[in-house]
Amino acid sequence: MKNSRELLVEKILIENYEKYYRLAFSYVHNEADAMDIVQEGACKAMLKWESLEREDFAETWIYRIMLNEIFSMLRKRSREQERMTDTDCLEEMPADAPTDSLPLREALDRLPPKDKALVELRYFEDLKLEEIAGILDENLSTVKSRLYRTLQKLRITLEE
Repeated sequence: MKNSRELLVEKILIENYEKYYRLAFSYVHNEADAMDIVQEGACKAMLKWESLEREDFAETWIYRIMLNEIFSMLRKRSREQERMTDTDCLEEMPADAPTDSLPLREALDRLPPKDKALVELRYFEDLKLEEIAGILDENLSTVKSRLYRTLQKLRITLEE
């Protein structure tokens, strides 16, 4: 028989799967990688449900797991890219690839992952600042000031 916390984690994962997928996809821009991130995050959440201390923080706890999986994938990609030569990178880029399809998305992609997470969670996932602070394990005032600075960076980038 399943524990109430295990059932809660399972319920949240099922109800929010699309949100987690959109968040992952916004970072990796690849369906397969985004699905891998969400699947791996869901597996970790289901295997570690016992470490959830308070049921009222379950959604925040799962978001944090998903973000950790995203950042892990980005680190892995970064290490792989470092091993590639410049000519390898050029060969992978199609000649007719659009260079400026969505200015906002490109500007977001240039942000450090943790700054991008602030914008994604606040404006694309419509989370409250208090929830974001819990997910990122930061003070509310820190989240507010980082979000303000990040939005300023985005404005400057978009005006260029």
